[in-house]
Amino acid sequence: MLYHLFNFLEHQFDIPGAGLFQFLTFRAGAAAITSLLIGLIFGKKIINFLRKKQMGEIVRDLGLQGQIQKQGTPTMGGIIIISATLIPVLLFAKLDNIYVILLTVSMLWMGFIGFLDDYLKKFRKNKDGLKGIFKIMGQVFLGLIIGITFYFHPDITIRQEIPETQTHYNTGASEKFGEEQKAMITSVPFYKDNVLSYSEFLFFLDKEDAKKYAWLIFIPIVIFIITAVSNGANLTDGIDGLAGGTSVIAVATLALIAWLSGNIIFADYLNIMFIPNSGEVTVFCAALIGGLIGFLWYNTYPAQVFMGDTGSLMLGGVIAVLAIIIRKEMLIPILCGIFLIENLSVILQVSYFKYTKKKFGEGRRIFLMSPLHHHYQKKGYHESKIVNRFLIIGILLAIVCFMTLKLQ
Repeated sequence: MLYHLFNFLEHQFDIPGAGLFQFLTFRAGAAAITSLLIGLIFGKKIINFLRKKQMGEIVRDLGLQGQIQKQGTPTMGGIIIISATLIPVLLFAKLDNIYVILLTVSMLWMGFIGFLDDYLKKFRKNKDGLKGIFKIMGQVFLGLIIGITFYFHPDITIRQEIPETQTHYNTGASEKFGEEQKAMITSVPFYKDNVLSYSEFLFFLDKEDAKKYAWLIFIPIVIFIITAVSNGANLTDGIDGLAGGTSVIAVATLALIAWLSGNIIFADYLNIMFIPNSGEVTVFCAALIGGLIGFLWYNTYPAQVFMGDTGSLMLGGVIAVLAIIIRKEMLIPILCGIFLIENLSVILQVSYFKYTKKKFGEGRRIFLMSPLHHHYQKKGYHESKIVNRFLIIGILLAIVCFMTLKLQ
């Protein structure tokens, strides 16, 4: 909104300083500061409102240290993150950018699904909340929207680098990349020819038909990624500050990669895919980071508010869509390693328990409790120590992701 306003003022009236809004870094910084202030200032008001509406967490006694003290802590705090993010996005981002539109839709849709779940748990006193099948249906629907838009929207394009044998030594960065094209391709880390086309999965078809039907592979993969990451984030949200902290690291990493991928000079230098207009994603990411930090002010131990499914499902969905936008979905197992580990710990625990119960007549466990962070709580670790160590691992995984930009 302000971008378009100041762009008009600069061209019509030549107002000093209006040109600052042309710079992506300025708008990203302004979005981050604005969202942080919104989270800090209005976060407390939202918490008081939730407490007044008796939106307190109902805690089941699982024998965890400090668990009972969390009884009654307001949940649905994801509203703080969503509002603190979307207001700066509306102010500072290019609202006609397809990637910003997709991220906004993803945030609102996944936030709505999480809100319904929290609403049913608290107001309708339904301890199970929204049925799992409806959550999955919502995630599948978002995956369909993202996949179909990627395949058909004319503004979602890439520019691939022309082989060195076809260019001159002193060719400029712009000339090193071909024309904008529609392509269902992604980046493959740790691989020399680091581009994979989804049409290659249809090896039994001829080349042109494979490209034509690549969406048959792409859309199911998008659905799987969104479902897996959003559920992983949901499982990670079990102790104060864990889901929010790991999300800040993931979003910050994707923001930097988006900025590099949307800049033709850096894309040429790093030999990565150049994605026109993807740099605008940085403004959205900056706003989300500011909103998350503002939320963490109240969510770190001892938490004054929990994000609930309103926040956790939304965060996972948005992170998944971010990775898909910048064609780094194959980095998700590394970048979202914490989410992956939490997911796997539950799958392994449940599967092993069922297997041993069927075989021996008595269920056995791999972990003291799942998800994994509860295992360490059972071992006597304070939740602040668990969160800090998980965040350190998250930072190390983010560094590995940056290393993949040159490890080809």
